[in-house]
Amino acid sequence: MLALVTGASSGIGRDIARELAKKGYDLIIVARTKENLDKVKEELSNVKVIVIPTDLSKEENCKALYEKVKDMNIDLLVNNAGFGVYGNFFETNLDRELEMIKVNDVAYHILTKLFLKDFVKRDKGQILNVCSSAAFYTGPRMATYYSTKNYIYCLTVSIYEELRKAKSNVKISALCPGPVDTNFNNVANVKFAAKPLSSEYVAKVAIKGLEKNKMLIIPGFSMRLNKFLCRFISEKMLLKIAYKAQSRKSK
Repeated sequence: MLALVTGASSGIGRDIARELAKKGYDLIIVARTKENLDKVKEELSNVKVIVIPTDLSKEENCKALYEKVKDMNIDLLVNNAGFGVYGNFFETNLDRELEMIKVNDVAYHILTKLFLKDFVKRDKGQILNVCSSAAFYTGPRMATYYSTKNYIYCLTVSIYEELRKAKSNVKISALCPGPVDTNFNNVANVKFAAKPLSSEYVAKVAIKGLEKNKMLIIPGFSMRLNKFLCRFISEKMLLKIAYKAQSRKSK
């Protein structure tokens, strides 16, 4: 079995790679920095690991990545690369946000589209799109980040239903954790108001969810409960709650 994992140099991506290696998957790991990828490769000595450093904010790099590996009969694609930007929408940097949209959405879209076509032809394969609990809510003070995650969540579950109706053996899942203890908060310049989950725990839950072919994988009981309870709160009240919670993240 062979899996391709983007954003695999740290955090959730790295720990998903670790869990997959325990399951006997050979790996193609992708991130911007070769040095960090090489460290992950050294650790995963029990399986074959191919390192591909690339910047997925560039559309041509996403397509080049696919062309490079498309004949390797990949069994699992894990789209995980991404980052966040914090601040009022009217104050945040436009270029940085556009880069985030390219990494969080455009790269996912391209890789999902290209690999899914191959998987459907083979009637075999699996895709895990790492979203966030942000996909379920509005996100004042992180408006663009929340919007990127909502896009990927909607895309993923829509594809899930298309595959189900087509009676395809190809599976797709959305991983939607709440706060996770990774480098995300440093890049986004935030501190989590709630106690974050460990990336190791999230990775274990993700793999179990994949094995059960779950459409939606939400690590942690509190986040699942929170999603359920939000059904009974008005949109304006949710916005007020979200704004207050987001403001507490400011460093």
